[in-house]
This record gives sequence, structure tokens and C-alpha cells, in this order.
Amino acid sequence: MNILTFDTEEWFHLLDFEATRSKEQWKKYPVRIYENIDRILRILEETDSKATFFVIGWIAKTYPDLVKKIAQKYEIGSHTLNHQLVWQQSPKEFKEDVSSSIKLLEDITGKKVKYFRAPGFSIRATEGWAFDIIKECGIEIDCSVFPAHHAHGGLPHYGKATPSIIQHEKTTIKELPISMKTILGKHIIFSGGGYFRLCPYWLVKHWTKEFQDDYLLGYIHPRDLDAGQPMLDGLPLMRKFKSYVGLKGAEKKLTRWLKDFKFIDISTADKAIDWEKVPVVKV
Repeated sequence: MNILTFDTEEWFHLLDFEATRSKEQWKKYPVRIYENIDRILRILEETDSKATFFVIGWIAKTYPDLVKKIAQKYEIGSHTLNHQLVWQQSPKEFKEDVSSSIKLLEDITGKKVKYFRAPGFSIRATEGWAFDIIKECGIEIDCSVFPAHHAHGGLPHYGKATPSIIQHEKTTIKELPISMKTILGKHIIFSGGGYFRLCPYWLVKHWTKEFQDDYLLGYIHPRDLDAGQPMLDGLPLMRKFKSYVGLKGAEKKLTRWLKDFKFIDISTADKAIDWEKVPVVKV
């Protein structure tokens, strides 16, 4: 199965970059989220695709009309309130952030929020308490796990990137981890972000076919498709490359991908997975 998700952020919501870390800083940048979401909604309509949108609470609070528009046809999940890495917060701060984002999204959409993704897949083995908190907040399916070492987090002991039940102490929760290819020890998330933009479409298509009878989770940011976004000042050279490479052709690439392969949302996947047979991963 192929599952499609969108991390609904503004173009400047980069992690580990001091110039764009706080809400006060975000106010000074131009607004591009409307045109970027309209682009995504048009592509989904053209390709008859389903998707789940993980929305930052700040986006919902600032542009509630946009979230209402998305929720008319698509699922909404939480991407936290203020888009901070999990391990940069205390359990108390994280709980306040997650619970506030869920309440905000539910108040705007009138629908229960059942899905969650941590910014940067930033739950590590040392933050197993995060699973306790999101379960306590009413989340039924988590999508925060990177099943390998990763700059912002990762659970290297997770094993194969496949649906599982995460167990932390007495807490259990359904998990849909990010998919990846491992080439010469390098973990390549070809189904989203910089690698999706960088890889030629023939390679994305080839790798997608390898996952056809298994499990593939794709994640796209609105900025991944925005060839007209400004260049942020002060970004290190490598971050510039990761953030801006391949923008020009990404919209066309996503459209081809969704035409060539059928994508579903999380609720459809949830119904198709036999959760009694998936592995249990202890954290």
C-alpha cells in the first residue's frame, strides 16, 4: 500500500535554524501557504488521490480558513503547535504543545484528531515518554518514527520500516514509520523531502515499484513544490542544497507519481492493516 501525507508548514519552517525558530520570527516572512496548499489540493483532485495532512497548530491558529478548506475533503492530523523538536522540550512542554494543537484543530474542523507526526521524526529511544503523551492526548496512530539513525532523531532498533505496535512501558500505540531505501549505508527517503526533489523521476518510480506489494509512506511539504519561494539568508551551503534542490520540477514529479501509483490516506490504511499480525517494537 502507498500512503500519502503532507506536513503542512510554511516555507520557512526549517528545523535547527535559529533565524526561523520562533513565532516572533515567523511574522516577518511573506505568506506562501495559501498558494502552496491550493497547488496540492489541485494535484490531489487531478489525480484522484487521498492524503492525510499533518498541520502545525500555528498554521491553524493563523489561517483557520485554510484548515477548514483542507478538512472539507481530507484528513487532518497534528504536527504539534509550534514545530519544535521533541528532545528540545520537557515532557510537560511537549504535552502542552501537543494537546493545544489537537484542541485547536478539533475546534476548527469539528472532527476528532487521531493522527500525529513529530517535527523532524524527532522521537528517539530516550524520548519514549512522548508515545505515552500522544496516546494520552487521544492519538490513535503515530507517524513519527524514522527507523534508523537520523539527524533529528530516529529509532535504529525499530527494524524494517513497516507498520507496528509501539510499546513503551504500559502504553501501546499503532505506528506507521517513514519509508526509506538504504544504499551503501545511506538512508534515502525518496518518498519525501529533499531526496524526492533530488532523485530523477525514473528512480522514484523504480523504487516505488519495489514497495508496491509491501508498505510505502510518502511525505511532502508544501515548500517542496514551491519553485518561487525566497532563499533564506544565512543558511549553510549544505542546508541550501537540501532545501532548494529540485524545486523547479517537483510539482510535475508529484503529479506523475500520483498518476502512476494509487495513494491512500491513513484511515484507509488503518482499515486495511491487520494490526493483530504486525510486530511489536519496544521503546
